[in-house]
Amino acid sequence: MKTAICQPPPDMSPSPLPRVQPLKIGNVVVDPPILQAPMAGFTNYAYRQIVREFGGVGLQATEMVSARGFLAIEERDQSFPDRLWGVRDEPRPLAVQIWDNDPEKLAAVGARLAHEFQVSVVDINFGCPVKQITQEAHSGSYLLRYPERVGEIVRRVAEACHPVPVTAKIRLGCTRNHIVACEVAQTVEEAGAAALTVHGRTAQDYFQGTANWERIAEVKSVLRRIPLIGNGDIDSPAKVVEAFRRWPVDGVMIARAALARPWIFRQAAAALRGEPIPPDLTLPEERELLMHHYDLVVRRFGPEKGTLLMRKFACCYAQGRPGAREFRTRVSRVSTPAEFHEVVHRSFPRVESAPYDRAAPPGANPTA
Repeated sequence: MKTAICQPPPDMSPSPLPRVQPLKIGNVVVDPPILQAPMAGFTNYAYRQIVREFGGVGLQATEMVSARGFLAIEERDQSFPDRLWGVRDEPRPLAVQIWDNDPEKLAAVGARLAHEFQVSVVDINFGCPVKQITQEAHSGSYLLRYPERVGEIVRRVAEACHPVPVTAKIRLGCTRNHIVACEVAQTVEEAGAAALTVHGRTAQDYFQGTANWERIAEVKSVLRRIPLIGNGDIDSPAKVVEAFRRWPVDGVMIARAALARPWIFRQAAAALRGEPIPPDLTLPEERELLMHHYDLVVRRFGPEKGTLLMRKFACCYAQGRPGAREFRTRVSRVSTPAEFHEVVHRSFPRVESAPYDRAAPPGANPTA
């Protein structure tokens, strides 16, 4: 394999509304080319259902699933991880993201997802910066140190999943002094991936600082066949439009901003079409959405476990509004349905405020 040499992105000055085409990942059409990021602990079936109800998302993704955990649960309990809740029956297109460092295990799980669960896309995580995944499991962004290993994993999983497309999600590199995105991108493409998502930070950055979209755009220069999806700091419809206008990306992935505003996909899709952008939800509408979210989770996990799981989801609501901090403090301590309903009734914010930034909800720790 030739050494990848990134070329600077072309000078793309502001212009009229960009002409954005549907994204093709293998035989899967993603229209609009706005993707919902996989986020551990957050993008379960209940969340995906809410996003789907608002519309505007071209491809949704599950939480990342441990290949090793999948196989262990199946052997022990003859069942599947909770993170696959709803996957068999929900509408397509749908991607499932998997992670590990063992090509054989990843291929085995990928094959099951592709042929038994019949998912639309199998995505492999090479971007998670969390220490539990990198230092302890030598997976996620840790593997960016070893492009050949990344290539072997992608090749094995792509062969096992065929004809279902396999994609990869990476960061720019492990550290700011070792940017390897172009080299890894070339390896991923040659190994048979159908698309690549690049998050514009290094693993060292975690979620600090600003995503480097110039570095994301450089990756396009080494890709010959597969589409490039950009990810990082997309927290408004205007930034979606700007990403397509300024950078040579084929798709845009929205992550943390969508936890606080699951309707952002609908807004972004309208912006790309040049249509009026639907307004944010009012506080009464957000409160109603929160209770709908709660009902979906409790229906699956029962009142006790469902209430505990909803604490982190509830903290994503009403961000930036007067009283939101007090609400988060109270709702993060509830343990019963009665307590949850009481806190929502008494403490959920009621006063609207000026425009605010809810891009990164406190407590949100997406690891994909």
